[in-house]
Amino acid sequence: MNSIFHKIVSVFMAILVMFTTMSFTIDMHYCGETLVDYSLTQSAHSCGMDMEVPTSDCEIQILEDSCCTDKQVLIEGQDELKHSFDTLSLEQQTFVASFFYSYINLFEDLDSNIIPFRDYNPPFLIRDIQKLHETYLI
Repeated sequence: MNSIFHKIVSVFMAILVMFTTMSFTIDMHYCGETLVDYSLTQSAHSCGMDMEVPTSDCEIQILEDSCCTDKQVLIEGQDELKHSFDTLSLEQQTFVASFFYSYINLFEDLDSNIIPFRDYNPPFLIRDIQKLHETYLI
């Protein structure tokens, strides 16, 4: 169960890193206030209402009043994934070092064969009271 969970988290983290570092562009074509077409891979198709290239001054003014607009949104990914330790201030470095030192000391290795009563002898048995009264704790 733990192995499967570990694999799922690993795949999720890899996909997360891939999408945060990926850049992409969204091309959109509006006709008035209405979104007609959008595209992630190529330029958006027009609605066919675009004016042709003007040849005279009269047609330039008509072209300026066109209802169609193209909009391009660029979403840039993250370039730097590894932050260096040098960018931290002295107080932050001190905090990280002290936290790391105290956290590591929580997991000190203890001797596995510690017998706390090894140096102490049991008390002398004068009378065995349980046997005397025939009472045994079960």
